[in-house]
Amino acid sequence: MTTTAAATASLGDSLRASYLAVRSFTDQIAEPLSAEDCTVQSMDDASPTKWHLAHTTWFFETFILRTQSDYREFDSEFNFLFNSYYNSIGRQYPRSRRGLISRPGMQQVKDYRDHVDRELSKRLECDEFATEAAELLQVGINHEQQHQELMLTDAKHMLSCNPTWPTYRDDPFDSAATPSDANRWIEVPAGMYTIGHGGDGFAYDNESPRHSAHLHATSIATTLVTNGEYLEFIEDGGYKRPEFWLSMGWATAEQNDWNAPLYWHQRDGRWHQFTLAGLVPVEAAWPVTHVSYFEADAFARWAGKRLPTEFQWEAACQIIAKSSDTSLEQEPFADVLMQQNKCIHPTRSPDGLMGAAWQWTSSSYAGYPGYCPPAGAVGEYNGKFMCNQYVLRGGSVATSSNHIRDTYRNFFPPEARWQFTTIRLADD
Repeated sequence: MTTTAAATASLGDSLRASYLAVRSFTDQIAEPLSAEDCTVQSMDDASPTKWHLAHTTWFFETFILRTQSDYREFDSEFNFLFNSYYNSIGRQYPRSRRGLISRPGMQQVKDYRDHVDRELSKRLECDEFATEAAELLQVGINHEQQHQELMLTDAKHMLSCNPTWPTYRDDPFDSAATPSDANRWIEVPAGMYTIGHGGDGFAYDNESPRHSAHLHATSIATTLVTNGEYLEFIEDGGYKRPEFWLSMGWATAEQNDWNAPLYWHQRDGRWHQFTLAGLVPVEAAWPVTHVSYFEADAFARWAGKRLPTEFQWEAACQIIAKSSDTSLEQEPFADVLMQQNKCIHPTRSPDGLMGAAWQWTSSSYAGYPGYCPPAGAVGEYNGKFMCNQYVLRGGSVATSSNHIRDTYRNFFPPEARWQFTTIRLADD
């Protein structure tokens, strides 16, 4: 075997190992749920677990396997049922009605996953196939990791709609939070900063091109806003004082009768919050989570601060990375927490800016200077959503530990609350 062939064979082995590891973790996330759980769609923004399992499989089948002339598709109807939003591929079943797809059942979806796994694993033994499929396979692996996070947050919302407050897994919470030092701030001096992904590792197209941005001097809090601090906002009439709210935010809060973060409930005169381990009392030291951009912005105004821009947030990460006297430990991510049999819920602020919960920024989601979506259907992955969304940074406890970096740009509409979202303050 030549050196080139040996290197290519190693690529195939590496890709197969990464692929199967991600697929296995997806199955692990679904394992605690019943077949009935996996079919429920609790709101339009969420999808049933069964749909996630099938859609991620459809992605690999559609973009990799169907390009092979000798591949036999599992079921031709799945291209309609499990296509999410790729208009150039074909029609899609309406997102809001995914909970009505009672068939195929869970066993057939599992058979579908097994079929695609066997086909890809076998074909990755071929040097030429491994080289040709490498880039799209990496996209598919990262795509499935995004859906792993959605599986957890969608399942949490689904279980929260059950009046008996069922648990996903009856796991203990991670180590108790230590009291936060609210007076610590990262100073970001004014100047030019390089923003965006520039390494050799995987990144989505919306993280590029790498470019320069001039930033005004700012300070960013080293800790996330806690439940206790947010409770002060509530008790000070935060949800009843329109002077803190954007007009659209005030209208949204009024229309939906918001008076606390999602999953907060008052019982016996005390606030409780629903978690993947069931209903528990609100812990004052834990980071607040499941708040919308509107709530995050209103809290920041109430506190006399503001939300950072995504560029200031990334610059602060660069400053932390260059610090010689700081040993950073990240809040554990989903794969680590599940391995440790701990509840997937943020219980402390990370030492750096990464982890715990997605942090709202004040930046609207748009392409970087010179951004151009990739050609073909894969170009629909990110670019088409650059409208009416805000950028979040930092990852969450529902994110896998190898799926996050300081250039990663998540995005949601400003009213979204069902993801693990939180608040980090900035000041001028």
